[in-house]
Amino acid sequence: MSPKQVVFKKMSKDKSVGVYMGRRDFVDRVDSVDPVDGVLLVDPEQLKGKKAYATLSCVFRYGRDDTDVLGISFRREIYMATRQIYPPLQDKEQGILTKVQDKLLRKLGDNAYPFFFEFPDNLPCSVGIQPSPKDAGKYCAVEFEVKAFCAESQNAKVRKRSTVCLTIRKVQYAPEKLGPAPCVQTTRDFLMSDKPLHMEANLEKQTYYHGEPINLSVKIRNNSNKNVKNIIISVEQIANVVLYSNDSYNETVAAEDSGDSIDAGAKLDKVYTLLPLMANNRKKHGIALDGKLKHEDTNLASSSIIKEGVLKEVMGIMVSYRIVVKLIVGGIMGTSEVGVELPFQLMHPKPDTVKESELEDEVVFEEFKRTYLKGMAEDEDEGNVSPAEN
Repeated sequence: MSPKQVVFKKMSKDKSVGVYMGRRDFVDRVDSVDPVDGVLLVDPEQLKGKKAYATLSCVFRYGRDDTDVLGISFRREIYMATRQIYPPLQDKEQGILTKVQDKLLRKLGDNAYPFFFEFPDNLPCSVGIQPSPKDAGKYCAVEFEVKAFCAESQNAKVRKRSTVCLTIRKVQYAPEKLGPAPCVQTTRDFLMSDKPLHMEANLEKQTYYHGEPINLSVKIRNNSNKNVKNIIISVEQIANVVLYSNDSYNETVAAEDSGDSIDAGAKLDKVYTLLPLMANNRKKHGIALDGKLKHEDTNLASSSIIKEGVLKEVMGIMVSYRIVVKLIVGGIMGTSEVGVELPFQLMHPKPDTVKESELEDEVVFEEFKRTYLKGMAEDEDEGNVSPAEN
């Protein structure tokens, strides 16, 4: 049986405009990004001669719109594009429609009009920093919004009741062409020891999927006269807020305090398994998460991959991962550390795509609602703010 075509919809409070979209996630393939397409439904009687517009924007937020950061509300639009949808500037028949748009136009009738946006190739993906429980409502995030509103003109003041705002996601999947498996080694000489300690660490591959165990092979040749008292393995997430202050969050998202020891002159070959999961980090402040929609759970943020030549400063929040292997080495003067780092990627696998031709002609409508990340209160007006009020 063919899957049904799910369409997400949302209406303004005064029913003057409504937005219908066939998806909420739009994929960044580094060299290209899925276009944003949908249909705007208008009620000419409610419009009362006004025009209807649609806007695609990329917004960097810190704090809520109704709160201050050091006395200043921080909301920066990284990108915005606005189109007049009604009255249409060209005949419906002249435009190229997707199959979903074609189905919606036939189903919704003469007052439905298509819209279409393309992402520029220098925008970040959807990501947010998890707030601490005491900071509920304050958050740092890169979000994408599709907004529709009616007004006398594009720059005129807009009533909240005549505005509808939908949060969408710009996401990245693991690249099809994977890089080499990370491998690192180090040799450490010690005072009053004729021979060194040698450590080598290897991963099976460069890219791991969310929820997939990570196997790390560690080989140690302790030819020194020192004793290794413990081996600590950790997965660290580094989130750099590069847009406004270059803040950096470095959080451990998985760890193993092995308790393994290696006597002088001995060796160790062992595989350690780590599993970085959002479920084990829900109470940590500073964890970067993938953008969240509706009521489904989210996950640790995926690694950021940027197109060559794009400035990192415009990427909002850059996320990377590394595994840190730390040896605690005993000695006469106390303990010392020997460590190595292995960078890797944590991402989603590319999902199995369903061709539009395989979808049923029947359209199932689902209300489009927005929910903030865990620890964030929901805004009753869901960001429906007049451009003139920002």
